[in-house]
Amino acid sequence: MAKVELKSIGKVYEGGVRAVENANIVVEDKEFVVLVGPSWCGKSTTLRMVAGLEEITEGELYIDGELMNDVPPKDRNIAMVFQNYALYPHMSVYENMAFGLRIKKVPKDEIDQRVKKAAKILDIEKLLDRKPKALSGGQRQRVAVGRAIVRNPKVFLFDEPLSNLDAKLRVQMRAELSNLHLQLNATMMYVTHDQVEAMTMANKIVVMKDGFIQQIGSPLYLYNHPDNKFVAGFIGSPPMNFLTVKVLEEGDSILLDEGSFKIKPDPAHLEYLKDHIGKEVFFGIRPEDMNYIENNAPNSFAVKITVVEPLGADIHLWLSTGSQPLVARTEPHYTFTVGDTATFVPRMEKARYFDKETEKAILPGPGK
Repeated sequence: MAKVELKSIGKVYEGGVRAVENANIVVEDKEFVVLVGPSWCGKSTTLRMVAGLEEITEGELYIDGELMNDVPPKDRNIAMVFQNYALYPHMSVYENMAFGLRIKKVPKDEIDQRVKKAAKILDIEKLLDRKPKALSGGQRQRVAVGRAIVRNPKVFLFDEPLSNLDAKLRVQMRAELSNLHLQLNATMMYVTHDQVEAMTMANKIVVMKDGFIQQIGSPLYLYNHPDNKFVAGFIGSPPMNFLTVKVLEEGDSILLDEGSFKIKPDPAHLEYLKDHIGKEVFFGIRPEDMNYIENNAPNSFAVKITVVEPLGADIHLWLSTGSQPLVARTEPHYTFTVGDTATFVPRMEKARYFDKETEKAILPGPGK
């Protein structure tokens, strides 16, 4: 397999439209890197530049140490799996998987060996004689992956390959692709708009917005130490709550004033909030870090329940402070009614704060 390096990569379309700006990404050998972000953030364009399907406007692309900017796609030794699978409808599964090898004039015996080996890995051996129209969405997806596997590429590229599948099958295929990565010991780049896919599959996540990379890191690092409000709100399901609060100094204490309640920050966070005294900041707290209590306690506050979503293993509560919404995730044995008032205590050691103007994180991550 191979290492992929994007150095200050940019993409500018006609009319000066910038799709990707100064992208610096390193995909280590055998690493599974997921590019994630909302629609039109530049993630698929970045992947297509690696594949050679989009011309690189700025910067340099290296695969296995070799400059690839002007190398044709067929000579980059990569394999790409598309969103729509791109299977030939008139060919059988076997023929679809073998087609690229035949074009390269690989010996017939070797083609047969590679196709059957890939089919065994993907559990589609019984489907080799079928046409794509006789396959389910999940089976077509396996065939598309199999067509990539038989080429023995240095790098696998996936462009939202699960987006056309139903929710249950997406969960199954996520696990299968993660297992495939381990079996093949392969270098993989994967694009999705689904942060759950990114969190469950990646060794490393690249979060993008408006053509810019917002943050790169392991799934748990991004979850616990987002660099800015966008990353904090994008990673996690349900997403992080953000309340606008004013940082106040009252006597020897620093308080966060929401308007309808005041709470104290965790002592470890005080030194970082001192520069924001008298200013508004975004107070970020994840739904799972909102603890429901039946009586008042220090740092507790009352909110109105606006929506109750029982999900079996837990309950999602949509709440209102009176002026600001938030979500809590609670245990299923509680009973809640829309319109009632409930009391919660946030786990303040888990809170994150973001500058109101720049939206950058106020608390530094480990090692920063």
